[in-house]
Amino acid sequence: MRTAKIIGLIAVLAFAIIFPQIFSNPAVITVAIFTLLYGTATVAWNIFSGYTGYIALGHAAFFGIGSYALAIMCVDWGIPGGNIPLMLVPVAGLIAAIFAVPLGWISLRVRKHTFVVITIAIFFIMQPMAFNLRSITQGSIGISLPIPHWDHVPFHLPFYYYALGMLIVAQIVSWWIRNSKYGLGLLAIRDDEDRALGLGVNTGAAKLAAFVISAFFVGMVGALHAYFQGSIYPAFAFDPLFDIAVALMGFLGGLGTLSGPIIGALILEPTQRYFTMQFSENGYYLIIYGALFLGIILLLPEGIVPTLGKYWNKWKDSRNGAPLQAGDMDAKVQGNGPAKDEVRS
Repeated sequence: MRTAKIIGLIAVLAFAIIFPQIFSNPAVITVAIFTLLYGTATVAWNIFSGYTGYIALGHAAFFGIGSYALAIMCVDWGIPGGNIPLMLVPVAGLIAAIFAVPLGWISLRVRKHTFVVITIAIFFIMQPMAFNLRSITQGSIGISLPIPHWDHVPFHLPFYYYALGMLIVAQIVSWWIRNSKYGLGLLAIRDDEDRALGLGVNTGAAKLAAFVISAFFVGMVGALHAYFQGSIYPAFAFDPLFDIAVALMGFLGGLGTLSGPIIGALILEPTQRYFTMQFSENGYYLIIYGALFLGIILLLPEGIVPTLGKYWNKWKDSRNGAPLQAGDMDAKVQGNGPAKDEVRS
């Protein structure tokens, strides 16, 4: 079983690497880039919300901080388009992580539903700040990032492979946390925080560390997203739909699982792009998106991966507990043959 998983993982990775060569249409590659970015953001969100059980709906704040961090660095330092802004993407993620320390320390002093409200409040504080701090963010005018120039390389390819690399790194970190002693502490917090505290888990530090790690990757996603788009505005950087999308992808794939966030992003991000193109003029895509969110929570409360896992276990149990067929009965009787001879003798 483990060998099959490794082979499947290698096959998926190989397909992701050769994807731009198979589908060279720029529109398809653009959707693929956004899917990789949202996959990374969902994996990062899952590191905190999926493993601790604290549902955060304010990660768009770190997306926006990462976006503005890269844009301001490029403008103030006079950085030209090319590879240098890509090298600064981790720096933008680090800036978002630094902001996450005090914000996480404040919000994590409460639990559950109150925490959700505080994360939403943090987001709605950051958005008007981006509008009003005109000396830093240029307000509603926005900031234009340098136009990337690649030598003999299509425009989309560096962004695609950079986004793919970010997703791989985020998934490796998620896997390491999930299988480490630290990850067991996070899962204990999710199951029963008071009991985890009684067992010696430093719950406050564990939650804050996961929150900061999650913010780091989301900040990187925001920075690369802004560089790919070429400009940044407050309403674009701090978009509440980002939080809804990431949470929806996490719930769809399976909260707290390793592959669930990626599966959710692979399904929902192309779907969301299609809805936006088809129904953006009348705003119906927001209604469809909200109905989709409600349907997933009602029909798949545990997500795709846990649900399929349950069906798989039921199928295996039914196979193991199935009635013996005629051939199996004959084999069993033949296996007991010597014992019968001994009894007769």
